[in-house]
Amino acid sequence: MRAERQAARRAAAEARRKRQRATALGVVAALVVAGVAVTAVLASSGSSKKKTVDAITPPTSSAAPAAAGTGKGSCSYRPSGKSARALPAGPVSKGVDTVTPYKAALTLNTGLVEFTLDTPKAPCTVNSFKFLSDSGFYNGTPCPRLVNTGGLFVLQCGDPSGTTSGGPGYQYGDENLTGATYPAGTVAMANSGPGTNGSQFFLVFKASQLGPQYTPFGRITKGLDVLAKIAAAGDDGKNPAGGGKPNKAVTITKAVVTKAA
Repeated sequence: MRAERQAARRAAAEARRKRQRATALGVVAALVVAGVAVTAVLASSGSSKKKTVDAITPPTSSAAPAAAGTGKGSCSYRPSGKSARALPAGPVSKGVDTVTPYKAALTLNTGLVEFTLDTPKAPCTVNSFKFLSDSGFYNGTPCPRLVNTGGLFVLQCGDPSGTTSGGPGYQYGDENLTGATYPAGTVAMANSGPGTNGSQFFLVFKASQLGPQYTPFGRITKGLDVLAKIAAAGDDGKNPAGGGKPNKAVTITKAVVTKAA
């Protein structure tokens, strides 16, 4: 009887060890899935095959150093598919302004959002955003994605097709990623992997847990209350990567970029 009891205890102990191991593996798997869910949520522009943003390819930079004392630099904009809306020739790539402070005003159907543009830290991004705004690319376009859960709190805009897969027909490299964080008020580029910036961007209405993989290029100075109301109305939850179309449809009626005073 004693031997049977010892055997039963050993069997019970082994069963406990197996359950603990299975539980640990389950936690690890959940953490891995959660990590992918957070880092792969802002795919965009120009590729029919989405890539996760935590790819091991190192980020690329668009900007060449400005010539000393000139305040001018160069950028590399690469052709990438068909533009979601007709555009004149792409943004200038030579003699790009690297110093002038600009500001942007997005007139939404729900209110006004204004933000500064950080030319010195993201000159090629600001140059592209200004070109697209000046060309009317953003006017009358939807903001097709809202995420308000899981550590991510953003409104994604900038795709005239409203599918979150359209772009301007060109792509360019990342900027300003060293130590990048995404507190409330950040304006940053959406992408489908390193060096795939196009026209899509996102507005952060609450501090978001993202790795430094999305070019931050602006800071909201007015309109966080407008974004909070959009977020409060919720979304349809139908985007596989998280979030979905805002329940209260959001449209950029006009985007204007001017020199900051």
